[in-house]
Amino acid sequence: MELITYEHKAHYYETDQMGIIHHSNYIRWFEEARVYLMEALGVGYDVTEEKGIISPVLGIECEFKSMTHFNDVLEIIATVGEYTGIKLTVNYVIRDKKTKEIRCTGTSKHCFMSKDNKILSLKRSFPELHEMFTNYKKICDENPII
Repeated sequence: MELITYEHKAHYYETDQMGIIHHSNYIRWFEEARVYLMEALGVGYDVTEEKGIISPVLGIECEFKSMTHFNDVLEIIATVGEYTGIKLTVNYVIRDKKTKEIRCTGTSKHCFMSKDNKILSLKRSFPELHEMFTNYKKICDENPII
């Protein structure tokens, strides 16, 4: 299995007055890539929510490297940075599809909880999901992007 890459074409409405993508959109793109990653791994949010699992965002970081403009086609690579069975850190690299120039890097931190807001251990409660995250983390560790 390879790293999962999400593609996004920058829209005009995402630009600011200077014709550059507004910084707030990068966080949205992180979420789009994370949702795409989860679906590609077979555990989309529809699946986890059916199982009674929620995964709130605990924190998010974003560092801009170069500007993105209208119509740029981007690759957003979301990888598993840390995974404990209870907490998950997703790392993001957004780069220009054609030039591979990095536009932005970032992370989002999440935990797993039951719908009644109790901390949930995937390792204990959902071993098949735990194994999936563990296996993809190994792939991510073996294929660093930057």
